[in-house]
Amino acid sequence: MLVLSRQRDESIIIGDNVVVTVVDVRGDKVKLGITAPREVSVHRQEVYEAIQRENQQATKLDPKEVQSLGRQTPRPGR
Repeated sequence: MLVLSRQRDESIIIGDNVVVTVVDVRGDKVKLGITAPREVSVHRQEVYEAIQRENQQATKLDPKEVQSLGRQTPRPGR
């Protein structure tokens, strides 16, 4: 793990197109601003882990269950 010290309004660059800027520091909390291309996903770690868990659960669904989900939601215009 790379550990860097940054002050407010200072940034680091990841790769060629991701910039992380320290926006504010208050007590033990740091606000970060992240500039990245739209195709790069940016999530808090706990959100990323929740998405991964949900994706794992979705891969375990029985195909018949998936088909019935489509029937439960009325489609517009039908």
